[in-house]
Amino acid sequence: MLTLRRGLAASRALRRFSTKPTLTPPANLSEGEKLIYDKLTDKFLPTELAVQDISGGCGDFYAIKIASEAFKGLSTLNQHRLVTRVLKQEIEGIHGLQVKTIPPSSES
Repeated sequence: MLTLRRGLAASRALRRFSTKPTLTPPANLSEGEKLIYDKLTDKFLPTELAVQDISGGCGDFYAIKIASEAFKGLSTLNQHRLVTRVLKQEIEGIHGLQVKTIPPSSES
């Protein structure tokens, strides 16, 4: 019986974290925007994410705005490093990247 209780408690704990709402990507993303969006969503489980090709549609310059618990307690520089590490392969093929990271609010 004790094993069953532990199993149920563990199951509830997993369920609590696995039911975290996921973002749905906007329908109008370009192929490059979608690739970046998916990579960042998989890595950071963001509460807010916007990816925009600001190069006029050629895919050479992207603006990213991302809010995530993963940034909690990190400097802005280290938050940006996390994002650029995830996108290292994509960054090699573009001219510019604008990143705005948002850590969780300290009020919660």
